[in-house]
Amino acid sequence: MKMSMPLSAKLQVNTRTLALLGAFCLFLSAVEYMIPKPLPFMRIGLANLPLMIALDIFPLGSFLVLVCIKVFGQALITGTLFSYVFLFSLTGTFFSALLMYFLRCVFGRDKISFVGVGVAGAIVSNFSQLALAHILIFKDSVHYIAPPFLAAGLLTGIALGVFCEVFTRRSQWYIKACE
Repeated sequence: MKMSMPLSAKLQVNTRTLALLGAFCLFLSAVEYMIPKPLPFMRIGLANLPLMIALDIFPLGSFLVLVCIKVFGQALITGTLFSYVFLFSLTGTFFSALLMYFLRCVFGRDKISFVGVGVAGAIVSNFSQLALAHILIFKDSVHYIAPPFLAAGLLTGIALGVFCEVFTRRSQWYIKACE
């Protein structure tokens, strides 16, 4: 018979896990910042790995706190907090995070893989950023950057999803965090 953890212990574990994944977001943001970008708001999405890992661990409130840590931390690391680039990051991250969380809640681990979640998140992020680019910067010329931008999102969504699938199957930490 498994004993249930008291609420204070659960909150402490949740806070530690949130801090760990938040730090992981910041680390991956710093790594990603060093990778050259063809457009200032175009990123691989490495800092989304902790968000994807958190899908099965956190309730919505804690998940959204992690999303905020990622968005604001990334903006501080890259120096874009008070620029239009921050709006692209904020828009793309929130739309993709909400969709990924929704898909994982509705379909569960058994019916949608991290690859499916990653691709859906990347495509929604890219479409929301393209819509913002249309409004703020490029107007009708946005269709010139759309194909390579969406193709890159598809590829990175698949790659991040595959990484998450492998990680979550092999990680004892993840298995314990999901209990």
